[in-house]
Amino acid sequence: MTVHVKNNIFWVGQRDWEVRDFHGTEYNTTKGSSYNSYLIKEEKTVLIDTVDHKFSREFVRNLQTETDLRSLDYIIINHAEEDHAGALTELMALIPDTPVYCTANAIDSINGHHHHPEWHFNVVKTGDTLDIGNGKQLVFVETPMLHWPDSMMTYLTGDGVLFSNDAFGQHYCDEHLFNDEVDQTELFEQCLRYFANILAPFSRLVAPKVTELLGFNLPVNMIATSHGVIWRDNPAQIIEQYLQWSADFQEDRITLFYDTMSNNTRMMADAIAQGIHEADPRVTVKIYNVARHDKNEILTSLFRSKGILVGSSTMNNVMMPKIAAMLEEITGLRFRNKKASAFGSYGWNGGAVDRIQTRLTDAGFETALSLKIKWRPDDTLLETCREHGRKLAHLWALSPLPSRESAPLDSALTPQQTEENSTCMQCSVCQWIYNPRLGEPVQGIAPGTPWDQVPETFLCPECGLGKAVFDELCVEAL
Repeated sequence: MTVHVKNNIFWVGQRDWEVRDFHGTEYNTTKGSSYNSYLIKEEKTVLIDTVDHKFSREFVRNLQTETDLRSLDYIIINHAEEDHAGALTELMALIPDTPVYCTANAIDSINGHHHHPEWHFNVVKTGDTLDIGNGKQLVFVETPMLHWPDSMMTYLTGDGVLFSNDAFGQHYCDEHLFNDEVDQTELFEQCLRYFANILAPFSRLVAPKVTELLGFNLPVNMIATSHGVIWRDNPAQIIEQYLQWSADFQEDRITLFYDTMSNNTRMMADAIAQGIHEADPRVTVKIYNVARHDKNEILTSLFRSKGILVGSSTMNNVMMPKIAAMLEEITGLRFRNKKASAFGSYGWNGGAVDRIQTRLTDAGFETALSLKIKWRPDDTLLETCREHGRKLAHLWALSPLPSRESAPLDSALTPQQTEENSTCMQCSVCQWIYNPRLGEPVQGIAPGTPWDQVPETFLCPECGLGKAVFDELCVEAL
C-alpha cells in the first residue's frame, strides 16, 4: 500500500501490527510499529530508507507497483539498522548499480549486515546537498549517536520535509499515517516511551543537534519519521517536547519498583508509598513489581520521576536477579537529575539493599538513606516504612512542604471505625495479609477500607486468587 505524503512524496513503508519486541527483547512494542520508507518523484527519483528485513519481499513488490525500479536514481540510507535498511539486499539484487548515499559509518554497518562492499556507496557529511531537479535539493545532516554512530537526517528543500530517522518517532502502528489523525494520548505516551527507552542515553546530544539543524534556517513544515506517524500538524510541538525531555527532565513523581520472595518487600513498598503520599499529596507515586509489570513502562516512569526507590529481598546475600538486570539497564540509560534510595527485607543477611544502594550511586544517582527490615514487617515496622516515606517526601520535595508534625493517617476515623477497619485477612494459599489500614493501592483500594468493602474483583497480589480464599487473621498472628 502506498500513501501520498505531500506533493511528489509517497510513503512506501510497512505497518507491523504484530511486532512486540525491538532490539532483541529489550523494548516491548505494545502498539506495534511501522517501518517508514519514502519515495520522492521529482526529475530524479529517490528512495529514502527501506523496511525491516522480514518484509523485504513485500516491500520490493510494492515498490515495483509504484515505480520502475530501474528509474531509481538514488537510494538514501539515513540509518543502517535492519529495521531501516533490512530490504537492501533484496532491492539491490535487482538494481545493483544504483548509488547509495549515507554516512561513512553507515557503510561499515551496511557491509556488516549485507556483505556487499561492491555497492556504489557515496559518503555524505553535514551540509552536503544532492540536486534532485525541479529546483529542489536534499540536504544531509549527520546525527551521530541519535541513536547510532551512522545516523543522519535528510531535508527536502521546497517542500520543507525533514526525514528525521529515529528522532521524533514512536513504535506505534495505526491505519492512519499523520499525527493529527490518531489518538493524541496514545501518540504522546508512545513518544515519551520511545525517548525514555531509546534516546535517553543521548539526551545531552539532542539540544545541540536541534540547534544545529535550526541554524540552517530551513523551514520544517513536516517531519517524516522512520517509525510511527508523520508530523504534519504543528511539527514544532515534538521538537519542543524533545528539547524539554533532553534537559535533565523530571516531573513531581516518585517511582518504586521491587521484587520479592515472600511479599515482605512488597509490604514495605506499599507502606513507603503511603508515607510519601501522606507527607506530600501533590506528588505522583507509582509502584511496580518488576516480575509482573512491563519493563519499558517502568523505565518510562523512572525517566519521568524526580526520585526512585528500588527494593529487593535478599537471596544468597545478593539482590533478586530481575532487580539486578533492571539496574544494569538503568545504568545504560544514564538518567540524570534524579535521586534514589534502596529498601528491602531479609532473613539471615541483608546484602541486597547494600548492593542496590552501591549500584545506584555508581549509576550517578544522588542517593538517600536506605532501609532494611528483617523478616515480615509488623505494624510497628510498617510505620517505620511510612516514616521513611515521609522523610523522603520532604527530602525530595520540589518546593517546601508543610511541617511534618501532621496527624496520623487514620486520625480522622472514629474509635468505632478504627475497630471495624482493623480486622486483617490472610490468604489461605500464599499467606499474604490484607491490612485495612494499608489498603491495596495497586488495585485502587484506599487505606482504611474494611474487608467487607473490598470489591469482589479483588485478587491476592501474591498468588492471584480471589476473596473466597481469605480467612480472618487474629490480632495475635500479627
